[in-house]
Amino acid sequence: METAEFLRTLDREGRSLAAAAETAGTDAKVPTCPQWQVKDLLRHTGAVHRWATAYVAEGHTAPRPLDDGPGLDGAELVAWYRESHRLLVDTLAAAPADLECWTFHPAPCPSPLLFWTRRQAHETAVHRYDAETARGGTASAIATEFAADGIDELLRGFHARSRSRVRTEQPRVMRVRAVDAGADAVWTVRLSTEPPAASRDGSGEAEAELAGPADLLYLALWNRVPVPSVTGDPSLAALWREKSGI
Repeated sequence: METAEFLRTLDREGRSLAAAAETAGTDAKVPTCPQWQVKDLLRHTGAVHRWATAYVAEGHTAPRPLDDGPGLDGAELVAWYRESHRLLVDTLAAAPADLECWTFHPAPCPSPLLFWTRRQAHETAVHRYDAETARGGTASAIATEFAADGIDELLRGFHARSRSRVRTEQPRVMRVRAVDAGADAVWTVRLSTEPPAASRDGSGEAEAELAGPADLLYLALWNRVPVPSVTGDPSLAALWREKSGI
């Protein structure tokens, strides 16, 4: 996917998140994040948007702390989130293609501008789903290509970092397969005492395979829904669910 496609997705997902949060109300519980109310979801996601905006707008080349978000609530908090999201989208849209700034994981990505647009599109999509579970009713669809890209970013990006808690005492191998996203939508994840090492291929033996349509598998790997299908050793799917929270 190209930067412009991620930007359109980010724009749409943020507007949908705000609409769902407004309908649910900021005191509503978020079923997919049991420790959160909608107000926590808005503060977190808006703060992440502003944090990302600062890297792009100001060209910071070193990590900076993430704020907690304001002590607003109700309509004022929803409006603050909308402002945070619009500021991010507008900043990314205006940024130069040769932007230089800090990024925080090693997923293959040719530029910081693509990195931040992609990362914020996925951040917002997952939290839009959270807001829609708080609202109730049918959640918005997630496009197959975008979901497959999100699986790739999660496996080869987030969990390639040293902070990943998905570790095993002995080497284990898990496969992840998006059954509707083409022949190359398969990942082999090697687990050990080091951060998971994922490659986009289906070669070799695996002790377990997590599979399903890309949209459901994407949400499952972010621990929002159950894994559609697990074959082989179910303990690896259980390990992922227990340890992969970010």
